[in-house]
Amino acid sequence: MRMLLLGIDNGLTVTKAVIFDASGRVLATARRRVAQSMPKPRHVERDMADLWHQTAAAISEAIAVSGQPASRIAAVAATAHGDGLYLLDRAGAPLGPGILSLDSRAGSVAENWARDGTAARALARTGQMPHASAPSALLAWIRDNQPDRFAAIGHVLACKDWLTLCLTGRIGTDLTEASTSFTAMQSQDYAPDIPDLFGLGPLPLPEIALPDQIVGHVTPEAAAMTGLLPGTPVAAGLHDVTASALGAGGYGEGIVAIVAGTYSINETVTRQPRTDPRWFCRNGIARGEWNAMSISPASSANYDWFLDNLGADDGSGTPLHFQAIPQIETALSRPSTALFLPYLFGSPHGPQASGAFFGLRGWQDRPALLRAVVEGIALNHRHHVEALREGFAPRHARLTGGISRAPVLAQLFADALDMPVTTSPVEEAAAWGAALCAGAGVGLFASPRHDPRPQAGTTHHPDPDRATDLAARHAVLTDLAAALTPLWPRIEALGAP
Repeated sequence: MRMLLLGIDNGLTVTKAVIFDASGRVLATARRRVAQSMPKPRHVERDMADLWHQTAAAISEAIAVSGQPASRIAAVAATAHGDGLYLLDRAGAPLGPGILSLDSRAGSVAENWARDGTAARALARTGQMPHASAPSALLAWIRDNQPDRFAAIGHVLACKDWLTLCLTGRIGTDLTEASTSFTAMQSQDYAPDIPDLFGLGPLPLPEIALPDQIVGHVTPEAAAMTGLLPGTPVAAGLHDVTASALGAGGYGEGIVAIVAGTYSINETVTRQPRTDPRWFCRNGIARGEWNAMSISPASSANYDWFLDNLGADDGSGTPLHFQAIPQIETALSRPSTALFLPYLFGSPHGPQASGAFFGLRGWQDRPALLRAVVEGIALNHRHHVEALREGFAPRHARLTGGISRAPVLAQLFADALDMPVTTSPVEEAAAWGAALCAGAGVGLFASPRHDPRPQAGTTHHPDPDRATDLAARHAVLTDLAAALTPLWPRIEALGAP
């Protein structure tokens, strides 16, 4: 009997295949690293064929590890990083490398649109301000800098849409992914005037399906590479930000779903579309609902960077992340002036903002710096959550991401947000969000919202004294970011060739 589900989750460095049973229990997980290339400053790319080959290998391994025959897999769906750009030529072949959402080559395009009024018009029409890795900005950059490539575009896809194509041979997208640049906010559909708003002219945009709609079946060619049974149903899937919220039990009104990963992701569901430069108003998993997302590439990747470059291995064989937790606990127990702006890979303040420590003293040690880093990360999430609180008044946060597994860090988020925070016990939340769509598509669930697992978790309530201290730190970091705004371009110029 077909009662298993395969969720594919492709991030910025790793592609994963996860096999679940119908209760949501993980039976097998397989991972493959997908190499990034950075041929020039601000260019972050990957080979599209390699992405598919690595994903196919992960699927094959997951099936083998599960100990279950592929014939028991009822359906498949993928999720992957949003934004960025995956282009095909008119024959359906990759048109150059895929462009990741960490790419910032189009930062000047977005800045020019902010100055000339294009961004404000886009906000009113599409529900979001274009940014450096938005498909609209990247297409405009390609038009201006690679005109032959622009002229050869046959299809404009997102990352997970490429994987769905490789599985099924079908070119298309889903409701959540379609809204990254070119859908009208009210209708939730493409509108012909929107590409013109960005000076792009008519674009070959993919057909839109609902995330839980079965859009194709595994082809014999894909089956030979993955070990899946030919004809296995494939659902359209969804954007990974939304998949993470869905899989972690945080997709809904009154809840802010937080993913502390490479990106600082903070989102809440609304039945009425509302616009603000501080959040994206994107399509939800069903028509008539929207997902307000306030995000920046400024979360736990800063912590990973610190540990990779400035961490000290105690020789125990324990991962550095776990070695660091007692140091953070020690540092939190004593006063500190150390502060950190977590903008090593991006920020809410534009592509030229950079990371920095402040308030350092000679008597402060590595634990004090670690504390500053994790507080800076949590307070950057607060920057986004405060915007959503103003617009939608969420009352509770649901937190997922590797950094949330340490109770001291989950408590730090509760104190920094001054809001109850529940951590999700779900393994592989984004892959499970995709699997929920696949299961709904073949009738195992009434809808992707009908998660069969109990929504358990550990809730952390804010400590009043720590919340007051972190509010003061947040105010200082906010003022520092504002004061540095005129200096960031000058700092950036120091690194020019």
